[in-house]
Amino acid sequence: SHAVTDRRGAEDYLSRLGEVGRKFDQLIEGLAKRQQLGVIPPRFVVERVLTGMRDFIANPAAQNPLCTNLSAKLAALAEIAPADREALLTRCVQALDGGVLPAYRRLIVFFEQQLPLATTDDGVWKLPDGDAYYRHLLREQTSTRMTPQEVHDLGLSEVARIEAEMQAILVAQSELRPQESVAQALARLAKEPRFRYPDTDEGRQAALADYTAMLREQLERSKSLFGRLPAAQIEVRRVPEFKDKTAPGAYYFAPAMDGSRPGVFFANLRDMAETPKFGMRTLAIHEGVPGHHFQIAIAQELQGVPTFRKVLPFTAYMEGWALYTEWLGKDMGLYANDPYGDLGRLQAEMFRAVRLVVDTGIHFKRWPRERAIAYMVEKTGLAESIVVAEIERYVVDPGQACAYKIGMLRIQAARARAQQALGARFDAQALKDFHDMLLAGGALPLEVLDEQVDAWITRRRQGL
Repeated sequence: SHAVTDRRGAEDYLSRLGEVGRKFDQLIEGLAKRQQLGVIPPRFVVERVLTGMRDFIANPAAQNPLCTNLSAKLAALAEIAPADREALLTRCVQALDGGVLPAYRRLIVFFEQQLPLATTDDGVWKLPDGDAYYRHLLREQTSTRMTPQEVHDLGLSEVARIEAEMQAILVAQSELRPQESVAQALARLAKEPRFRYPDTDEGRQAALADYTAMLREQLERSKSLFGRLPAAQIEVRRVPEFKDKTAPGAYYFAPAMDGSRPGVFFANLRDMAETPKFGMRTLAIHEGVPGHHFQIAIAQELQGVPTFRKVLPFTAYMEGWALYTEWLGKDMGLYANDPYGDLGRLQAEMFRAVRLVVDTGIHFKRWPRERAIAYMVEKTGLAESIVVAEIERYVVDPGQACAYKIGMLRIQAARARAQQALGARFDAQALKDFHDMLLAGGALPLEVLDEQVDAWITRRRQGL
């Protein structure tokens, strides 16, 4: 994402590479202090980190993505003479050989020494003051005061509700076979040719083209629910192949603050069997329009507020908003004639509800990783490869996965509260204004967001 639009950009790029060794040494120092305090990652984490780093430095420096990326960016700059480009690339290779790659090797040595100390217990309960630490993380990630048990119980309740809604759609479409669970039906449908792209370059290009068309349609339909749209554009790209094996199914990368780079919805196309067509619409809403792109781009474009208000992340708000907009797709009419797309929406919601159960299961109830994987496969019908990557993510980022569903439910509750308070005055224009108000303050803790909603309701009642 580092912009190289002139020679200064290239020099800055090389300068950043020159600091990698210092950064890694500071990281190793911090890891060593943690180890002295008894804080060591689970064994599988250390193994995965070692594999990723060894792969990253396996090729000569000139073939490393940090060099090939700079080479591609320089090739697009006609104002830099070929000889100067070669000189810059030579310096890039030298920076890798002299600093970056040795830094990776030092970190590899550290983890090789730590590996025998790592255990297969995956929850933070095993760490010093682990239970208190997890309660703190839930507070931080959800910006609520819910206890681990309350989060776990909420997850079980939501899983049951969503499962019933999915079953109703499957029955209505005559898709639920005798003795087949909802998740088994979803897994079977995902394998059917009508819902799959070929696992080829052509199949991947077709998926990206369809995502682009979806974003275009969603942007147009959003005009009926939003008064303000982001100025920043959005693109769909494939997750880079060098990192797709351990990356999530999709993610959003914010636009540049100066408008020089669009927002990007990255779709993981490592295995097209993981991309059933009936789930794509919901993913395009969540990561793109009007999900993360609207929330993050509009926050960056706010005027008259301190910079931290434009960029400060509150997970429950940001992910809660994106999940709320998946549900908002019904208001946009995106699932009106697409029961399978609605099934994909519910599968995505189930995905987030299950997170409440497995995150608290791992870190509070002391579930082994294998139990969490089995539960998620059983309830979502997702490919095991997706589930394994997700569960491993929850292990290394405790509490984060709980923020999505809790944030969504709080935003839905805020909307219901506004509708009840305003009655007939909560019309189509009021809904637009409500959404604009939710996005007008940047990311907020949920408790602060509730205060903003209540203040908005009071103003509307007063006709302001």
